[in-house]
Amino acid sequence: MLGVCRGRRKFLAASLTLLCIPAITWLYLFAGSFEDGKPVSLSPLEAQPHSPRYTASSQRERESLEVRVREVEEENRALRRQLSLAQGRSPSHRRGNHSKTYSMEEGTGDSENLHAGIVAGNSSECGQQPVVEKCETIHVAIVCAGYNASRDVVTLVKSVLFHRRNPLHFHLIADSIAEQILATLFQTWMVPAVRVDFYNADELKSEVSWIPNKHYSGIYGLMKLVLTKTLPANLERVIVLDTDITFATDIAELWAVFHKFKGQQVLGLVENQSDWYLGNLWKNHRPWPALGRGYNTGVILLLLDKLRKMKWEQMWRLTAERELMGMLSTSLADQDIFNAVIKQNPFLVYQLPCFWNVQLSDHTRSEQCYRDVSDLKVIHWNSPKKLRVKNKHVEFFRNLYLTFLEYDGNLLRRELFGCPSEADVNSENLQKQLSELDEDDLCYEFRRERFTVHRTHLYFLHYEYEPASDNTDVTLVAQLSMDRLQMLEAICKHWEGPVSLALYLSDAEAQQFLRYAQGSEVLMGRHNVAYHIVYKEGQFYPVNLLRNVAMKHVGTPYMFLSDIDFLPMYGLYEYLSLDSSQTLSPNVSCKTTFPERCL
Repeated sequence: MLGVCRGRRKFLAASLTLLCIPAITWLYLFAGSFEDGKPVSLSPLEAQPHSPRYTASSQRERESLEVRVREVEEENRALRRQLSLAQGRSPSHRRGNHSKTYSMEEGTGDSENLHAGIVAGNSSECGQQPVVEKCETIHVAIVCAGYNASRDVVTLVKSVLFHRRNPLHFHLIADSIAEQILATLFQTWMVPAVRVDFYNADELKSEVSWIPNKHYSGIYGLMKLVLTKTLPANLERVIVLDTDITFATDIAELWAVFHKFKGQQVLGLVENQSDWYLGNLWKNHRPWPALGRGYNTGVILLLLDKLRKMKWEQMWRLTAERELMGMLSTSLADQDIFNAVIKQNPFLVYQLPCFWNVQLSDHTRSEQCYRDVSDLKVIHWNSPKKLRVKNKHVEFFRNLYLTFLEYDGNLLRRELFGCPSEADVNSENLQKQLSELDEDDLCYEFRRERFTVHRTHLYFLHYEYEPASDNTDVTLVAQLSMDRLQMLEAICKHWEGPVSLALYLSDAEAQQFLRYAQGSEVLMGRHNVAYHIVYKEGQFYPVNLLRNVAMKHVGTPYMFLSDIDFLPMYGLYEYLSLDSSQTLSPNVSCKTTFPERCL
C-alpha cells in the first residue's frame, strides 16, 4: 500500500508539471508578446476586433486559447487539491476547535507527515486519517507493583494528562501496595474526566507463575498476557503501557490507529529497535523465536473482543509450553511469548510506526526512528539503567522526562469542556459551599482552606516493617517541609524503630527529596521509615492535615508524636517499646536505666 501511495503521489506531481508547462508556454507566447511597446491583452473586453491590427481569425484563436487556459487552470487546481489530500494536508485539518472530532495528525508539521508516510508500511489509507470523537473515552491498562513503580506511574500519567483532550479510563493491574498508594493518589488528585479501576495482581499470579522469567520485572512482567481474561468482558480495545513510558503527544492519536486495523489484525506493536531477536549481540546468544527483529511490548494496542474470539488464552499458553521445553525460561518476560505467538501467526500484527515506541535501551538503533522533535510520540526507557542509557540525544530525552517528573500535578486538574464527568458534580458542590462563605469575614481565607483537597502520595520510598510479636511496638510520628530536611538523618540515628513522616512539598521539591534520600547512606539503610508526600497547594501550612496523614499510616499499637525539630534521646525507642513484664516505673531516670545512652 505504501508503494501505491508513493506511486499515486508521483503520478499527480508529474501530471501537474506536464499540464502547467504548456499553459505557461501559451501564456508567454500570447500574453507576453509586445508590439510598439504595448502588451497584447487576452481579454475579449480589451481586444479591439475593428482594429486593423486584429483579424477575425486571430480574435477567435485568442478567445479559444483563453478558454483552454482557464480549463488548464481549473484542472491544475483540482490536481493540487488531490495532491494535498494524498500528502495528508486536507483542509479539514485546519478546522481548529470548532469541529467535534480531530484528526490523528492534526497540528503536525510537513516533515512529520512525510515521516509517518515512510514508516507506516501497512497503512491502508493514503489521504484519509481516522478520527476520535471529542468525548470518546480512551482506555489505558498498566501493570504496576511495589513502592517504586508507583512513582513511575505518576510520571507516565502526568505526560498523558498534559497532552490529552479526551476522557481517560485507567485500568491498573496492581498489587496491594501499589493499589493503596495509587488509589489514595487519584482520589486526592481529583482530575476531571479520569476514571481509575484496580485489578488485583496478586490473584493473577497463579495464571503466569508457572513461567520461569529472568527479566527484572519478575512475575508482574508476564501479566499483560492475561489482560483478555482480567479486563471487563465488555471492553473492546485498550492501550497497554509499561510504567517507564513518557508521552510527547496526545494519546488520542494512538487510540485512532485502531481504525487502521484490517482483517485479523488484533495487536498493534512497534518493531524491536535492538538486535536482540536476531541473536547476534554476543556469542552463544539464543533468543526466543521472533519474526525478523521482533516486536517490543512496551506499547501495545489490543483488540480485546477479537482476541477473545480467537481464544488468545489457549494460543499463548500452548506456544509458551512448547517453547519452554527448549528455552527453559523467558529472558524478556511477556515480550518473548508475544513474539513466539506472532512468529507462528504474523497476520495478528499491525506494525505501528516506530515513533510510537522510541526505545532507549543500550543496544537499540532508536536514532533511525526520528529526525525531528515533531517525530517523537512515545519515549520508552526500556533499560535497567533508565536515564543513564547511552544515546546521543539522551540529554534531550532526560530533560523531557524531568519536565513531567517535576511538573505541578495540580495544574492537570483542568476540565474537558463539553465532556461531563463525575468531577463536575463535585465541582458544583464545592462552588456552592464556597458561595456560602462570607468574603468579608476576617477568617475567610482560613475557612476556604477547609475545602482544599491536597494531592497525597503515600510511601514515596520503599518501606518494610514487621510488627513486633509482643504488640508493644511504637512509631515516631512527625511532619516537615523542605527547610527541615536535614533533620531526617539525625532522627534516624537517634530512633531505631519505625517512623511515619508527612512531608509538605511541591512536585519539584519531592524530586529533590528523592535525590537527597537516595544519596544518603543513613536514609537508604533504613526501610522502616514511611515517607508520605502531601503536595503543596494554597497559602497556608496544613499542619493538622500533615499530622493526620502521618498518624493514619502507623502500623503499631502506639505512636510517639514529636515535632521535627526535637531529637529523641538515644535508646528512647527501646525504652518505650519494652515488654509490659519489663516496664519500668515512671520515676526511673535515664541515667539509672541507660547511662551510656543519655544525651
